[in-house]
Amino acid sequence: MRLRQILLNLLSNACKFTKQGEVTLHVKKVVNGRNWIEFAVADTGIGMTPVQQAKLFEEFTQADSSTARQYGGTGLGLAITRKLARMMGGDVTVTSEPGKGSVFTVRLPGSADSKTRSSPGSGGRHSPNADCVLVIDDDATARELIADHLKAEGFSVVTAAGGVEGLKLAKELRPTAITLDVMMPDLDGWSVLAALRQDPELADIPVIMVTIVDEHRRGIALGAAGYLTKPIDRERLHRLVARYRAAAPPTRVLLVEDDALQRERMREWLEGPQWTVREAANGREALDRLQQGKPDVILLDLMMPEMDGFAVVAALQKKADWRDIPVIVITSLDLDAKDRERLNAGVQLVLVKERFRPAELVERIRRLVQKKPEVLSGMEAAS
Repeated sequence: MRLRQILLNLLSNACKFTKQGEVTLHVKKVVNGRNWIEFAVADTGIGMTPVQQAKLFEEFTQADSSTARQYGGTGLGLAITRKLARMMGGDVTVTSEPGKGSVFTVRLPGSADSKTRSSPGSGGRHSPNADCVLVIDDDATARELIADHLKAEGFSVVTAAGGVEGLKLAKELRPTAITLDVMMPDLDGWSVLAALRQDPELADIPVIMVTIVDEHRRGIALGAAGYLTKPIDRERLHRLVARYRAAAPPTRVLLVEDDALQRERMREWLEGPQWTVREAANGREALDRLQQGKPDVILLDLMMPEMDGFAVVAALQKKADWRDIPVIVITSLDLDAKDRERLNAGVQLVLVKERFRPAELVERIRRLVQKKPEVLSGMEAAS
């Protein structure tokens, strides 16, 4: 989540200051006594002088006042970006030349130290208020209804009647999750969400937006973990918040897909401490990963080099310890009756690429993982 926020900040900043030309992101591994990963965001924008660069990471500072007037913004994003990188054991540096552009380089440890990930004040889900949900809503009836639903599921609940009070309580409590109404008079939900995402101590807290109008895409784009529309569906509320129970172990996913871009997209959908994702580029790699550890679910492409998905399903059925692993096939193939017969014994669900939403995939995984192995029989098709 922190890395995503860092890169989003740098990329959006680069795009804002680049009216012509290009913005690129390069990633490489650096070995210099220890393993590092470098992310370089380069642009061909307005660039900066050395004097401007020196004050760039100060809070509420842009290169100069004319820049602020022309391009907008407070400059807080870069200060937060550096704080987030340093909390992960790394740093952010910049090189720039006026009129030619800038390069922001993020260097992070190849394997994060556990103390860095869960250090006090990191705002992660290692909060002392485990399973505490903060409900922010100016409507007393809605507030009480959400609180009652969550209490019935075993959560402790704290409520706030407005955005300002909600931000204050979030800093004091660092809850497991936050439900956040959008339409509030003192400070609307979008502003509260932005403030949470820009605070390194609170940036990792999952926020579920609640509103009458469905603006799901906007919420996800701004960093919300989920979205609910009023009237509240109790079961959906519980499913969304239950993902973040502190005691719940992460769901282990084996992602088998030869297309690197598709793997990256699906990994982004499953980002967060509630997921552990391992990847394989073909069937043979998948079987090697299975020897290293048994996942809770397998996401499987069918058309791959060396060993395709059909062969993987057959291999799973031959080994007793692997037969009960739920398998979701994600394919662009138009399966005929013979294909479905080959998959039926070992596959629980078939999804067609580009015809399902990320939220649907997440929900399907959760349903399969929660079921007992003995009820995992037969194949369901979804388009």
